[in-house]
Amino acid sequence: MANKNDVSAKILDDIFVIMQNLYSEMHLGETGKGNHMAVFEEFAKLGKTLVNADRVSFWRWDKTNKKLVTAIAMGVDKIVMDEGAGLVGRSLAENKPIVTNTPREEPGFNPSIDVITRYDTKSVMVLPVKNCRGETIGAFQAINKLGECGFDEVEDVKRLSIAAFICGMALESDIFLDESQHDKLTTLKNRLGFYADCKSKYAKAMQADENGLLSIIICDIDYFKKVNDTYGHNGGDAVLKHVARILSEQTAPFDVYRWGGEEFLILMGRENIEFAADRAEKIRRTIEESVCRFETQEIKITMSFGCAEACPNLTMEENVKIADNRLYSAKETGRNKVVAFDEKG
Repeated sequence: MANKNDVSAKILDDIFVIMQNLYSEMHLGETGKGNHMAVFEEFAKLGKTLVNADRVSFWRWDKTNKKLVTAIAMGVDKIVMDEGAGLVGRSLAENKPIVTNTPREEPGFNPSIDVITRYDTKSVMVLPVKNCRGETIGAFQAINKLGECGFDEVEDVKRLSIAAFICGMALESDIFLDESQHDKLTTLKNRLGFYADCKSKYAKAMQADENGLLSIIICDIDYFKKVNDTYGHNGGDAVLKHVARILSEQTAPFDVYRWGGEEFLILMGRENIEFAADRAEKIRRTIEESVCRFETQEIKITMSFGCAEACPNLTMEENVKIADNRLYSAKETGRNKVVAFDEKG
């Protein structure tokens, strides 16, 4: 049997390897070669090693939607549950660590997760994760202590707190990045989110040798200044949120962005211009037939649309400009219409 010093040396060596991998992933990320999720996977390995657990999961608290979402969960795909659910939710609600080696006897234990994951939870440790202001933003959970003994509520909490602290900084940065790429009023992605997506999920579609399809719809609200003048800026905000909701519903699973002011942009991967034009027409009719209710008022609006099929030999800005020119044509020729092709002169 290995002595305590040998075990400690092995754990320390494992931690050094994990930290080296983290360092490498972060530097690779700067050159665009790294994998964002790989960083979280290394954090998970760190926590797992520190407390000798079978599995760990790292949770983000989505306070807007009142959900708990795994940033990483070993052995399973992403898990989403209500913010107060399970021992993770209880730990966040009570703002303290939870350690149990008899989880099924604990208030708040959620056995349905074991059913979903086909896993037998025998011991659990959960630590709240905080940002630099001391606000709880997530949780680090370790499951099933390896060996005969269960988690130690003093020593193991002390060890996992190292990983929880580092994860807190990483998660805070991730949340800050996510927030910077979303419009606060409509919750849609903004231009920063658009350009981030262009560099990641849409990069291949913009390569000439990939034969990928990508269509662009750009649209804006007709006579929006009149809406603001008539109903005030709060009324205008209500209209923007109304439009954002309809666009999200009508274009799922495609990406919608608030391009600026009353203008919105939609990217449709793997779809051609005909598909984009048909979908834009459907959205146009839905908007025209809808009513935005603001206080005691009912506000009716219309929208104009320009569509383009992205050409990989052009930059994304040049492709957006083509769709924008067609939007301008729609505005100049009567509004409340879709223009998907240039007029032949």
